Formats: sequence, C-alpha cells, structure tokens
Amino acid sequence: MLLELKISKFAVIDHLHLNFKTGLNILRGETGSGKSVLLKSLALLMGDKASADTIRTGHSQAVVEGSFDLSHRSDIRERLLALGIEPEEDMLIVRRLISQGDKSRVYLNGNLSTLQSLRDIVAPLIEVTGHQAPLIEMTTQHENRHLLSKGYHMDLLDQHAHLWERRIQFESEYQNYADLKSQLDNLKANTKNSAQRLDYLTYQFEEISKLHLTAGEDLDLEIEVKKLKNASRLNQFVETAELALDSDDDSAINRLNAVLKKSLEVSSLDPRISEKVQSLEQAKVIIEDSLYDLRNYVEKIDSEPARLESLEARLSDFRKLQKKYGLGIDEILEAQTKMKFEIDSLLGAENQIESIQKEISKKELVLKKQATDLHSGRQKGAVSLSKKVNAELEDLNMKGVTFHIEIRPLAELTLHGLSDIEFMSQTSPKDPVRPLARFASGGELSRILLALKKVVGHSNQPRTYLFDEVDSGVSGTTAEKVGRKLKAIAQGQQVICVTHLPQVAAYGDCHFQIQKSQTKEGVSTEVKELSSKDRVLEIARLISGEKLTKTSLAHAEELITQAQDF
Repeated sequence: MLLELKISKFAVIDHLHLNFKTGLNILRGETGSGKSVLLKSLALLMGDKASADTIRTGHSQAVVEGSFDLSHRSDIRERLLALGIEPEEDMLIVRRLISQGDKSRVYLNGNLSTLQSLRDIVAPLIEVTGHQAPLIEMTTQHENRHLLSKGYHMDLLDQHAHLWERRIQFESEYQNYADLKSQLDNLKANTKNSAQRLDYLTYQFEEISKLHLTAGEDLDLEIEVKKLKNASRLNQFVETAELALDSDDDSAINRLNAVLKKSLEVSSLDPRISEKVQSLEQAKVIIEDSLYDLRNYVEKIDSEPARLESLEARLSDFRKLQKKYGLGIDEILEAQTKMKFEIDSLLGAENQIESIQKEISKKELVLKKQATDLHSGRQKGAVSLSKKVNAELEDLNMKGVTFHIEIRPLAELTLHGLSDIEFMSQTSPKDPVRPLARFASGGELSRILLALKKVVGHSNQPRTYLFDEVDSGVSGTTAEKVGRKLKAIAQGQQVICVTHLPQVAAYGDCHFQIQKSQTKEGVSTEVKELSSKDRVLEIARLISGEKLTKTSLAHAEELITQAQDF
C-alpha cells in the first residue's frame, strides 16, 4: 500500500509530502483546490504518460515519488526480482522525473526502468496480465478501467466462487496444450510439401545407393579404364623388354651368362672372384622374375576385354552422378548422408505429428471436462454474487438498478476455460439488461465497484483503492452507508477517498485537507493532515458551510463518534 507521496514542481504543486495510513484516508478540498492534480500525480505512479505541460511554470523538471509497502505482497517482490530490482526492506519506491521536451524517466528503487515495467508492477491491466493484482486500483468518475474489463469480471467472480486455484491449474495445463498446438502448427508448416520432397529425396538416395560407391573408387576406376584401353601399348613394352633382357642375342641375360662363364674360368686363379660375381647371379634371377611377372600381368589385361566395357559403363554412371551432386565420390557420399538425414527427419516429423495430435486430443478431452466444471461453478457463483451485490446496491439506495452477470458458453477452449463473463446492469425492470461497460454512468460504476469490493472481501493481496467521489449524487442515510462500506473495505488494506460528504468523511482513519495558497511563484496547492480538532471543524463546514454553528459542530462530533463505534 502507498505510504508516502512526494511531489515537486508539478502543475500547481510546489512541494508536497504526504504520509498515508493503513485504513480509510479521506481527501477533502473545494472545487479548484487541486484535487485533480493530486489524482494525476497518483496516476503517474500507476504508469500514466507524463507531459512537459505539467511542469510548474518557471522550472525545468517535475518529480513525483511514491513509496509502497510490499511486506504483504510477495507477488510484487517476485516480479521486481525478475526485473533485477531488489525490494529493499520490503519497499518499492517509484520515482517519475518529468523534463522539458516531453522527456520522462522512470525509476524503480533507484533503477532506471521503463513505463511498461512500472505499469506491470503497480497497475497491470487485468485483461492483459491475468491475475497480477495491482498495487493501486483507481476508481474515478471518468476512469474505471478495471470494472470495464471482462477479464476483471472473471477475476472477481472466480475469487467469490472459490475457483481461483482450479483456474490457475487449468491455465497451466491449457498453456501446455497451447504450446503443443503451436508445435504442431510449426511442424505442419515445415512439412507442408514433405510428401513431394520425401519422394524426390528417396529417388536421389536410391540412385546413389544402387552404385554401391566406395571412397576413392573414382580414381581407381580412371586408372583401370586407362590401363585396359592401352593394353596393346603395354604388350609392346613387354615384348621390347623381353628382347632387351632375354630373347635377343645381345640381351642382358646372354651377356650376364657370358660373364658368369668367364668367371668360372678365372676362379681357379683367384677363388674370391666367385664371391664377387654372386650379385650378378642374383641380378640374373631378378631380371628373369621381373620378365615373368610382366608377361603374366599383360596377358591378364589382354584376356579381359569385357571388363573394360563394364568399367566404362560404371564410370559413365559415376559421371552422371558427378554432374548432379559433386566433383568426386567423397562429395557424392556426403550429399547422400545429408539426404538420409533429411529423409529421416521428414519421416520422423510425420510420426511426431501423429504422436502430438494424439496427445493434443487427450489433453483437449481433459481440459474440456475441467472447463465445463469451471463454467458450472461460475454459473452457481454468479447467482450468489449477483444476489449479494444487489443487496448492497439496495442498501446504497440505488433504487431500480439491478446487477446481473451474464455467462455465455464458448465453442472453443480459451486460457480461462469455456466461459465468456460480462457484468451487466438494468436501470429499471422495464429497461433491457445492458453491458455495464457501455451503459452504466460513472456514479453507478463507482457504487457497483464499492458493492463488489464489499461482497468479494479481502484477498491475500492487499492494495490501495482510490475512490474519487464514489459518493457523488447521494446524501443522508445512503452517504452514511457508503462511508461504512468504504471503512469495511479499508480493513487490513488501504482506501484513499475523495469526498464532499460529512457522513463519509467521518469514517476516515485520517483526514487530509487540500487547499490553494498564494506564494511568490503564484498559486500553489497544499495538503495537510488534520488534527482531531481541525477534523471536527472541517466536517462541521461540510454540514453547514463556512459559517460554523454550535449545531453543526455538535453534529460533526456525533458523526465522528458514531463512525468510531462502527
């Protein structure tokens, strides 16, 4: 709840420092005293846009600062930590600094932040953020965004019908369901042409697989084909080698034989000669073995004409693949590996789609059962809530106005179930039931919200309710009842109420007087907390006007005494 409000150089406010209290805080001031400026400063703490026009004349910037107690708002503390902001001593200090040129800065506990973060923390729009309860709810004659929100209607009804925990569980399971549907949509989008793509990839994969390629085979094929095509030249080489090494009269072997024969003749002269020519014997054997291997190798080449045809056909098939997929067999095999991966992915996606569809169907059945139960609980809760609110409205003398809750079943599941909930009102039995958001007046909205808050009671998330002239158009006994209801709502939390009625003001736990004064810089708005004595005087003025009488003073004291006994 709001503990302190500091304002500097803002519109007609020079300097202002207010300390609000737990319970019912009364704000009172004559028309034109500056109440609207004070409310505007509170709206800035809730995330309203700032304008340089609000800077006090003659100054370069304005500052609005509010300090909030978070000791009973663990949800706000968690959201601050998520933003990297430490809630020191369970406090949140919001600082708005407005400069010329419509430049505005937002600070949360001294950390430069954004306007959206401020709104999400202090006064989130319920229809956007679900059940993130605000720190401040503002209800004015001209601004009542929460009561006009169908999301807020559902929140209040679910809270009253004790469906909150079931709804949170449903929303969590629905989110999983929605994530699955999104995943399915993505898979379907990615595999829109998957059947055609799969056929094409399968054809290519099988085209490569039929050749049973091995790494490096392309080089071996080229060498083998070249060899077979040049078999005659290889034969000529072998024949030439045979003549030079063996067949010719002047061949190497014949010459070696002659040398070896001579060596036998001279070995009797020197026995070591035989040892020296042994390498020549070995050379002769090597030459003979090499000629034998050459003959055998070339004879095989000569005898494999069919193999050349087979190899040329395989090399032709390889060249065709080479044009499609790569320069060599390694590149072709790499392309085939990628094809296999994509084929498996496409086949896996089809299986995954089928699996997810089955899971979605199962979850949908469970969710529809839960949503139907929630819808039924809401229908029962709507009867109870409408009855109690109408009793409060009758107590507030809102004659002829009837509060209704319309619950329409939805055809499709939503995050909140199968219910479309809207608060309605009926001005008289002869008038049609109409949406509250479009047809209720500002005064009616304020008192309906007051009745709702009285019925729904306190949540585990205490906050500040700001009511601006919720008592507009009422008097007498009705005004006293409005005061009582405000007092009841303020128990354990905080209500700041702008009022002109003594019956309402008497119920305040503290009372602030707003008034204008003349300074060197011009007119300035000042706010002061009234003492017990001044409070009696102020309420007496509300009763009788500027001229105080013993009767009005006695009446004021009586009103305060009765309110304290409430």
